[in-house]
This record gives sequence, C-alpha cells and structure tokens, in this order.
Amino acid sequence: MMHALYRQEGAMLRVEVMAEPEVTDFISTHADALNSSMRQVAMSDAMRQRLERSNFIFSGFKAFHELNEAFPSLIGENGERKPFDTFLNEVHAIDETYNVNYLRAEYNFVNASADMAAKWEQIEADGDRYNLQYRTQHDDKVRPEHAALDGVTLPPSDPFWESYYPPNGWNCRCTVAQVRKTKYPTTDPAEAYARGEEALQKDTRGIFRFNPGKQGKAMPDYNPYTIRRCRDCDIAQGKTNLAYIPDNDLCAACRLVRQCYEGRTKKSERERIERNRKLYDRLSKDSRYITVEFNPETGALRAIHRGHNTGTDDGFRLEQKLVDQLFDCGHSIILCDEQKKGRDGNRLSSLDMILDGVRMDIKSITKNKDFYGAAIREKNKQLVKFNARTDVHEMADTLCMYFDDPTMFAPEKITKGYEYMVRQTNMEIKLHHIVCIINSAKGLEIKIFDFP
Repeated sequence: MMHALYRQEGAMLRVEVMAEPEVTDFISTHADALNSSMRQVAMSDAMRQRLERSNFIFSGFKAFHELNEAFPSLIGENGERKPFDTFLNEVHAIDETYNVNYLRAEYNFVNASADMAAKWEQIEADGDRYNLQYRTQHDDKVRPEHAALDGVTLPPSDPFWESYYPPNGWNCRCTVAQVRKTKYPTTDPAEAYARGEEALQKDTRGIFRFNPGKQGKAMPDYNPYTIRRCRDCDIAQGKTNLAYIPDNDLCAACRLVRQCYEGRTKKSERERIERNRKLYDRLSKDSRYITVEFNPETGALRAIHRGHNTGTDDGFRLEQKLVDQLFDCGHSIILCDEQKKGRDGNRLSSLDMILDGVRMDIKSITKNKDFYGAAIREKNKQLVKFNARTDVHEMADTLCMYFDDPTMFAPEKITKGYEYMVRQTNMEIKLHHIVCIINSAKGLEIKIFDFP
C-alpha cells in the first residue's frame, strides 16, 4: 500500500489512491483478518455476508486514515521526496499502531459483534415470546459502568436494545439471554434507560450505541475512522446509490471503497457462475451422471451420479427436497457415487454430496432432541472411514445437517452435540465443520459451525 502512496504526486493526498490495486488488496487483507474472528460463530449465510461487507468498509476507512497519516512523510525537510526505503522505514510506526495495537481491539470487537448478531437472529425468530436480559460475566473484570446494566430485562422489541445491546465498548464481554416472562420481572423502561446512560457514560462520542444484529454490521457506521455524520448518512444505511457528489475527502473515499466492494463482489459472482458453467459442460458429457442442470442466471448447478442411492423413505425425500431448495437458491450440488466397491467386493464408505465444491455427508434431522451428539458421532465415524479409502486424496471434514422443521434447530444443540462426540468417540476427530441448513419461514438459512 505504501508503494501506491509513494507514486502519488502533488502536495496533497489524492483520494483516487483508494482505488489502486495495492490499496484495495490491503483493505481486503485487513477485512479478512477481521472476518477470521467470526469463523467459529454460527449465523445465517446472509448475516455473515452483511458483517463481512461491514468489515470491508470499515477496513477501507482505516486504510484511508493510514494513508493520510503516512503522506507527510514522503517529503523531507529539504522539500525533496525521500528515497522509498527511508520513507517506508519512517512509516513502520504507523503500521505497528494501526495493524497491531488497534487491530487487536478491533478483532475482539468484531468477534463480540458477530456473536451478538448471531444471537439477535435467534431472538428475532422468537419475537417477543421471551424477554431479553442483559448479563455481564459476573467477575472482577467487569467494568462498573457495565455492571449497571446487569439484569435489565425488556422485550426484544423495546427500542432500548437499539442503543444498549452489547458489545458496549472495546473488549466488552457482556451478552444477553432470552428469559421466560414469568420468571423475571420486566425492568421499568425509565430505569433501564438511566442505567444504559450510566453504562455508556464514557462513550462520549456515541460510537457504541448500535445493535450489530439489527443493523447487520460488525462495526458501527460512526467509529474512530469516520465522523458523526456517517451515523445518519443515507449511503451507510443503503437508502441511495453511489451516484452522488462527495462533499469531502472522507465521503469520496467512502464512495470508492463501496464501489470497490461491489466491483469485487460482482467479479467474484461472475467467476463463480463461470466455474459452475465449465463444471456443467464437463458433467453433462460424462455418462456417469444423470439429471445434469445449470441455471446461467444464478449459476446453480445440479448433477446426480448414477451410483447415488435413491429411495422413497423420508430420508431420501428430505434429501431431494434439500437439493431442490439449494438449486433454487443458486448453489452447486453434486450427488456422489455411493455404490463403489473395493477390491474385496464390499461397498466402500461414501459421502452424499459436493456442495459448492465441499464434499460432505447429509444428515436430515427428523426427531427433536436436546442435542444431536449421536448423529454427529456417527458422521465423524463415517468421515474417518471415507478418508481412509486409498482412492481419496483430499480429506473430507464437513457434515451437512438439514432441518426441514426449523423448530428442531438451535445453535446449542449443535455445539453440545459436537462436545458430546469429542468426549464419547474413541476414533480420530475428522469432523471440523457442520453446515446447518434450516427450512425457515424466511426461506433457506445456512449456519456454519467451525470446530478446531
């Protein structure tokens, strides 16, 4: 990024530097670092995309500040441009400040925001069926001002949660819990707001008064790299397009960053559709596959290997329903060969499908349980056997769990089930990713759980 800055001419930083490939690559790398903090947080695919977009835009504003801070170091006291190595050595302190010290706190904040955004999805799904209670960690690290909010209990629809939903500061560890209305009394709204103001008394700029789940943003629009006006900007709220005349350099940088994100997203989408088109061309000519379909508008691909098991029971019916839904949503689904035999004539252990390039087995959940440990343990066993095949060169580590009845899904049922599997299995742990697909009222939701 400093190479791109060094090429700039003139006495003032030109905002157009934000569109230089080295700068956009830096922004993407920084955003990826923030995104990595969310990998073990289970949330819908749509929410994850919104949070990642927020991280990219935040990273762009941060890069703009770094460039502005580094720009004066280009010129020496004699008015001449410094050699690049001298300039780079002088701005190393900026890198240390922004991309080590600041980044550590930002990484933790994004992780907390992602966790609370995922919680909000579940809260929204339940509506006001339960009340929402603010909770601290109840240890000696809790800030006194945050302790003032502990126990506040209000319906999720109360506007209180738009301003005082956690995280409420850098490295904030507060959370919320859904509670039965009959068990905990509702807090008087006036008292709740007074306690909220006490909790955020040190947030004099009002940065942390936002709800990451409702806004779909890991970082608020008003943050250390933006200005107060950004909080009410129509562009930030997605109410208008980018065809406007910026009235300052920050707004101009904002437009370029958003254009860059949209351009990269569109490019990535075009590349995905093209990859699936080429795969369709290959599979449609392969006699081992039947029912090969491709939608050129969405990039959806569906193919079935002749050796894939079929039937009429509930398991096969739900598998077909899942495949149809995924195809309608634009995904690539290949149902794999399950009848291949080894040299001894016995059928080899197999997996059901390749979803968007990732090989996995399918487990349709048809019985509601406290957690799904037995099913997860069985699928880990299947992965171990599949990976042991001599013809398998790329290890599989993913399970797809399909919930045709959305009431059977809950994040804790997956995490508890995985923990049960780890305790109870005497085999290697090959399962590290669980893709939960929920047939909800809002449409197909995908939540991904990543485990060590």
